Amino acid sequence: MVSFSSIAGADSGIVRERPFQLLLLINVLPPLGTALLSPVLGSLVEPLGASTANIGLMMSAFTAPSIVVIPIAGVISDRYGRRPVLIFGLVWFGLTGTAIAFVSTFAAALALRALQGIGFAALTPIIITSLGDLYAGTKEATAQGLRFTGSGLSQTAFPLAAGVLVGMAWQYPFLLYAVAFPIAAVVYLYFEEPLDEAADEGSEAGLRAQLGDMRALVAHRRAWTMVVARGSANVAWFGFLTYNSILVVNVLGYTPAEAGALAALASLTYALAATQAGRIADVFDDRLYPLVATNLSMGAGLALAFLAPSLPVAAVGVAFMGIGFGLVLSIYRSVITTLPPADLRGGLVSLGEGSGRAAATATPVFMGVAVAVATGPLGFETAVRAVGVGTGLLGGGVGIVCLLLMSASPPIRMGE
Repeated sequence: MVSFSSIAGADSGIVRERPFQLLLLINVLPPLGTALLSPVLGSLVEPLGASTANIGLMMSAFTAPSIVVIPIAGVISDRYGRRPVLIFGLVWFGLTGTAIAFVSTFAAALALRALQGIGFAALTPIIITSLGDLYAGTKEATAQGLRFTGSGLSQTAFPLAAGVLVGMAWQYPFLLYAVAFPIAAVVYLYFEEPLDEAADEGSEAGLRAQLGDMRALVAHRRAWTMVVARGSANVAWFGFLTYNSILVVNVLGYTPAEAGALAALASLTYALAATQAGRIADVFDDRLYPLVATNLSMGAGLALAFLAPSLPVAAVGVAFMGIGFGLVLSIYRSVITTLPPADLRGGLVSLGEGSGRAAATATPVFMGVAVAVATGPLGFETAVRAVGVGTGLLGGGVGIVCLLLMSASPPIRMGE
């Protein structure tokens, strides 16, 4: 029989520890912010009075607010602790998401999605930060990888349920967000603050001094390059999510069901790859090498998918992209949590996650503009392929440049 430790490595025993289990439980929710809507957007057009041209705003309305709110949530968690921010995030995410089932206008649904994005901002970055509080070294890399695996599985299971429920009534998928309430109750009862002392000290420190320390931290090249690199990974991933169905249906001539299968392959591939983050971190003393390789896999995989003449070839490209994405984000997050002192960890992690949300928000917009501009001289099919290839090369290339800059920069020394 194959044991879990033989798959995830020697540090996989953390799955038996209550703090890690609770963080994994919380982590069920954030991926559903976008994944739950992916299969049901088309079914919302008529009941909400939207159009096929603007229904995509249900995604952008969710991701845009978190660009601003994520760094604020990180600073608050450094001052007052991780636990209260997580509990607020769970309750707010569940309340605003579930409320969409009870509105009847597109404007109201968009407003609630924007408010739900605030709840997201108080979850994922704080979960990542808490893992950095609890673990170090390869154990932390394993924890970040297994958390990301959980995200992939959540993004696979819940959208399937949403696809069934939307056939009964368009409101029903939004009721799945109510799972946040029992999770919040469990966290309130059992989750202990990872860094009680640091949280107390942060509460006594002046906000102005803390923000000054954050500015000094981000001014270090080793810090800002990792923040930018973290965002660049989302360029490739959201480029795929945005144009997957267009590539499969309009360019390659397959069905929406096959586009859904390709998206599921991407999620499962990155979920499985993320389980190996701890092992890879243990093999390499310098994480530069695996990070450069995974950026290459991610960018080249997306490029291959958009150049593919058939669905099987596209699937190979998507598999390489998923492997790269699952590993690169897990290891990035493990690196970022080690850069700052504990009382600034939440702030820097949140800046990195905010960078990722900015990329997630901007990528579909810029790809749409690029396809529209290129369609005239190239034709629609060639324009989609060219923009997709360029997106993959940009996402992987920016990450590699940032990594090379980081490797040539001095260590961060605060207070000098």
